[in-house]
Amino acid sequence: MSLGFVAEGLSKSFGALEVLNNVSLTIKPGETVGLLGPNGAGKTTLINILTGYEHADLGSITLDGQSLNKLPTHTRAHNGLARTFQSGRLFSQLTVAENIALGALSVGVSSKVAEKRTKDILGILEIADLAENRANAISHGNARLVGLARAVVAEPKYLIMDEPAAGINEHESPILLAALKTVGKTLGCGMLLVEHNVQLVIDFSSRIIVLATGNLIYDGTPEQALSDPAVKSAYLGEMSLNITNVSH
Repeated sequence: MSLGFVAEGLSKSFGALEVLNNVSLTIKPGETVGLLGPNGAGKTTLINILTGYEHADLGSITLDGQSLNKLPTHTRAHNGLARTFQSGRLFSQLTVAENIALGALSVGVSSKVAEKRTKDILGILEIADLAENRANAISHGNARLVGLARAVVAEPKYLIMDEPAAGINEHESPILLAALKTVGKTLGCGMLLVEHNVQLVIDFSSRIIVLATGNLIYDGTPEQALSDPAVKSAYLGEMSLNITNVSH
C-alpha cells in the first residue's frame, strides 16, 4: 500500500470560471508542507476538495492508498484526515475542554478516551489552565490553539490547517508556530498549512507548494521558493518584502 496523502489532477470550475487546473500534490507521513498563493489562487477550493466539502470535476484523492473520491467529510475523518477552519468554529457556550473533546468523539472513540486525549492535548499545547473556560471568554489567539487541539485530538494521519494565524497578532504568532511544531513532533502526522502569513509558512514547512490562478507553479524547498521567478511574479514582489529569514 502506498503511504501518503495524494491528490492527482484535480480540476474544478464554477460555471465558466476555472478555479483549479490539473493540480497534484503529495503529503508524506510526518511531512510538513506549506501552501501559498495570492488571493484568488484557488487555495480554499483546493482544501475544500481535499477535505470533502466540495468535489472536483476531475482528479483523484487517496489516503495511504485508499480512495477518498466522493467520500463525505465524516468518513474522511474516520480514515485519518482532519481539518482546522479559518473561522475557528468553536461552540461558544461550551468549555474549552468540551470543544476539544468533540474532536475525538467525532471519530467514534468513547467518552473516556476522549477525556484522556483532551487532557493530554491541553497539556501538550500548554493551555490546560483554559480547560473550564467557556470558548466565548478566551482570546482570539487561544481560540486558534483550541481549534488546533480539537483537530489534533482525533489523532489524524494527516492534518490540513486553513489559515490558523488569521487575526492573531505578532506576539501570538510565535506561540502558534511553537504549537504547530509540537503537534508535528508529538503526533507525527503529515501536515498541510494554508496561510497568508508567508513567514509562518516558511518557518514551519519542510516543503512549499504555490498556487496561482488555479495552477501549481512551484513545489520545492522554502529557500528556493523565495527566488523562483514564477513565484516572484505571482506575488509581484510581495514575498521579498515580508520574509525576514529562512531557518531551514
